Amino acid sequence: MESKLANPAPLGLMGFGMTTVLLNIHNAGFFPIGSMILAMGIFYGGIAQVIAGIMEFKKGNTFGTTAFTSYGLFWLTLVGLIVMPKMGLAEAPSEAFMGCYLAMWGIFTLFMFIGTLRGNAVLKFVFLSLTVLFFLLAIRDFTHNAFIGTLAGFEGIVCGASAIYLAMAEVINEQFGRTVLPIGA
Repeated sequence: MESKLANPAPLGLMGFGMTTVLLNIHNAGFFPIGSMILAMGIFYGGIAQVIAGIMEFKKGNTFGTTAFTSYGLFWLTLVGLIVMPKMGLAEAPSEAFMGCYLAMWGIFTLFMFIGTLRGNAVLKFVFLSLTVLFFLLAIRDFTHNAFIGTLAGFEGIVCGASAIYLAMAEVINEQFGRTVLPIGA
């Protein structure tokens, strides 16, 4: 008798989505970075997504494994970049170097977006909007343009909210055995 494995994608999407919304509320200028955002980055955006990636590996899903593990580790590295200098463990990166870091994640995400082109419409939107977000944040750091940073914050809230929607659509649609929240073909 073959056992059915649970879908780990909603866990990964919620870890990504909620953490992205909270960080981008900061980027939009509403709140400073504090322990709440850092804790979400470590535990829900970071560790929960890595767990989801490992679960996707068990299901044989290369895309899910790569996406969730990579973005989980993104959150952990981002928290490290913020916390390690405050602890005296390393120098803080310059804004230009942070721009390079974010641009590399933008390039990675652009390739991952290409991987979504055979997926549903909401998944395509999540990855397309995340690609735009990374490049906006990189441009902010390269140009020191506060307006672009604020714009990125609002765009990031939309990106994170789309991931939350997709996570809940997958859970609710599975629970009801039919499409309650549409995700597009």
